[in-house]
Amino acid sequence: MTAINTTSDTTTGTPAIEDVWSVGDYDRLASYGSAPEAARLVRFAGVQAGDRVLDVGTGSGLVAIIAAQHGSRAAGVDPTPALLTKARENAALAGCGDIEWQDGAAEKLPFPDASFDVVLSQYAHMFSPDPEAAVSEMLRVLKPAGRIAFAAWTPDGLAPRLMGLTFRYLPPMPGAAPPSPFEWGHTPGVQHYLNERVRDVTFERAALQLPALSTAHARRLFEETFGPTVLLVRTLSSEPARLAQWRHEHDAVAAEFLAGGQLRFDYLLTRAIKI
Repeated sequence: MTAINTTSDTTTGTPAIEDVWSVGDYDRLASYGSAPEAARLVRFAGVQAGDRVLDVGTGSGLVAIIAAQHGSRAAGVDPTPALLTKARENAALAGCGDIEWQDGAAEKLPFPDASFDVVLSQYAHMFSPDPEAAVSEMLRVLKPAGRIAFAAWTPDGLAPRLMGLTFRYLPPMPGAAPPSPFEWGHTPGVQHYLNERVRDVTFERAALQLPALSTAHARRLFEETFGPTVLLVRTLSSEPARLAQWRHEHDAVAAEFLAGGQLRFDYLLTRAIKI
């Protein structure tokens, strides 16, 4: 998982960027909610047996593992060591011991030029603090006529609203604000970043349907697993009134996207061919 733009503060104990996703249990959340969407991304990208595939911001390895199950020669890269450890465990459970796991970020991928037939990212590279560097690197390691495909939360969906609410309650982050990650979730933003370096750009809207009995049921899962939310609850633990207010606002927003025992998170799939 590409890190959210936070920084390390040795005086306050704020986690470094690569540590945000070590807080809580991101693997539990991803495995519970996004494994089917990882499979959808692999299908959408047209991964075939024998393809050399890179999963950027692999997190606990879901996309890379499913790509390997399709017969590809897969690799996953992530800046969070704890998640790479979990990815190796998940791969072993899935019988995919040949996946290559590398420590690294989207802005500086540890692979030579033109190493891969397919480069993928699921809700990950979109959080890069330097999107121009991230897309340049993803295309650099892709072979000519190779396929790049990714999934990103849409700017009009639930994910940006919940994340925006969370960060309104957290202390301000130092430094300049990074570009919105949700530019990757609508067609003008994607076209801006990819511009003339690709052809045959294809888009498809989709939705992750998270099983949930209620908004509070879903929120409890986030409070236990999702790094930024875990940090928020810890930060507000000494301010019970503010914590209760955040929970009230969170549930009110989520209620707009809850139906039939599922909480809907809209995202955009993009696929293109490198020129």
